[in-house]
Amino acid sequence: MQQFLTRLFTRLMKSWSWVLLIIATILIKWASWYPGWVEKNYSLGIYPVIARVQRILFGWIPISVGDLFYAFLVLIILFRTVKFFKLLFQRRLTRKYFGTGLQQAIFFVLFVYVFFNLLWGLNYNRVGIARQLQLEVKPYTVADLDTLTATLRDRLNFYATTVTEAQRDSFNQKRRLFKSGAEAYDYAHQQFGFLSYPHRSVKPSLFSYLGNYLGFQGYYNPFSGEGQVNTTVPRFLEPFVTTHEIAHQLGYGKENEANFVGFLACRAYPNNAFRYSVYFDMINYAIGELAVRDTGLTRSLINSLHPQYKKDRAELRQFYRQYRNPIEPVVSWGYGQFLRANNQPSGKQTYNEVVAWLIAYYKKYGLQAL
Repeated sequence: MQQFLTRLFTRLMKSWSWVLLIIATILIKWASWYPGWVEKNYSLGIYPVIARVQRILFGWIPISVGDLFYAFLVLIILFRTVKFFKLLFQRRLTRKYFGTGLQQAIFFVLFVYVFFNLLWGLNYNRVGIARQLQLEVKPYTVADLDTLTATLRDRLNFYATTVTEAQRDSFNQKRRLFKSGAEAYDYAHQQFGFLSYPHRSVKPSLFSYLGNYLGFQGYYNPFSGEGQVNTTVPRFLEPFVTTHEIAHQLGYGKENEANFVGFLACRAYPNNAFRYSVYFDMINYAIGELAVRDTGLTRSLINSLHPQYKKDRAELRQFYRQYRNPIEPVVSWGYGQFLRANNQPSGKQTYNEVVAWLIAYYKKYGLQAL
């Protein structure tokens, strides 16, 4: 392993490689200042080609290639860490070793940054679906929020009475779940032409159980173009998580946008389990926002929700309580910083900002569109 890593870094860290990485880093930063340019030339130009090629290459493989890649990186980091402490205890650390290690670390960070952005990350800086739907996303009032929550409640209560245990059980077969997620976008594409999703590539995360301790339900791997779903979360979450990750595959990087695009897909899909899943998530975001502004309205809203919702909400709370641990808050903080560094200043609260998108959407297209 040591010889392999040494040869790898020696071949990569040529002088021309440094020049290319530094130039690419500068150009990526420059491009991020021009969302219109990113939207036209990257998000709607280069990126769809990159994403299709990735999904064609890796989508047919039953396991997550991206997860294997991440596992390999973790092994490299562990190997280098063990080697460092071994030399430290043996008092064999030298100035040359530190210098070489620092160079390799900087090169690695630049390499990951450039390829992350070229393969997907520039989508954080696009104009996005607000322009595509001509939405005015702006601050909203308690009255706006009350109108939204009342509508979401009615939708949720309706689908709570129609979704069956057999429909939920069907998603225990993850191929069916992911196939249904792709079908949801087929329906959404009929209404929104820009939501085309060819060449499905959604897979169970190899780290699902670990994800329960770290606090993630799914994630997108920009290096392989795969969407990963934590398939150990409660069943009623999985449909919306699947459409959320597909939204990332379509180039919607920000979490508020991915939530909103996932909503559009589930809403368009004539499947009770998918619609219940999305309204379950959306009402939770709305309740969270309403609780900050009016606790009385919040209590009244919760009391008016269907018993199935209350049962599922209790199950979800118990699920998170079961995996609570001291590491998760640290990971959550780090993830929030990552979001802030990628044009999402609200950090993890960006997920909740889908509420503003839903309000802007019904104000333009009417409550019947929700």
